[in-house]
Amino acid sequence: MEQDNRESWLNRVAAGMAPLFEALDAPLPSRVRVAIGFTSRGAKGKAIGECWDNRRSGDGHFEIFIRPDLAHAPDAMPAQIAAILAHELVHAAVGIAAGHGRAFKRLAVGLGLVGPMRATTPGDAFLGVIAPILAAAGPLPHARLDTGGETTRPKKQATRMLKCECATCGYTARTARKWLETAGAPLCPIDGHGPMRHDAPRCATMRHDALDADDAEAD
Repeated sequence: MEQDNRESWLNRVAAGMAPLFEALDAPLPSRVRVAIGFTSRGAKGKAIGECWDNRRSGDGHFEIFIRPDLAHAPDAMPAQIAAILAHELVHAAVGIAAGHGRAFKRLAVGLGLVGPMRATTPGDAFLGVIAPILAAAGPLPHARLDTGGETTRPKKQATRMLKCECATCGYTARTARKWLETAGAPLCPIDGHGPMRHDAPRCATMRHDALDADDAEAD
């Protein structure tokens, strides 16, 4: 059935995996909060999941994040996200201080996760036990977020270039306002044509305009 949001789906999957942890004598903590969102390194980080110690939480929860831009095929994404969730839940069950050591490995392998412990993937055993849990949880209300390498941070405005023009031959050049104010307008490269023009009130012999789109393409 459809879930209200991604977090409720994650919580249902975590609840479904709880008996698996209990069977391995490593019950899940009672306070675990899960969400799909970027980890502490942001979109440019490489971590696909992250579990924060409950001592960092204002209300004593282990805080788990799974990044939203994972590039799995839609039909494979629920199982892949569940495998990442299982990895992070192992951290919560054995304690963050245990790292990816012996206690972590025992539990992760027992759940059916395979590969290097720092970057586990779902093995056949995990896929087998997670299938009925995913069926009960219903469709994952999530689609990959394609950031395209962009960010929501406002872009820093580039230096505004101004146009100067030779009154004799029409030759143009562009320069920053600060150079017009501190060094004056450039000279036309053709001998005898002298300083180029712009409309700044402090120098009546020169003219400048804001660089427009057509001028930018001509550069």
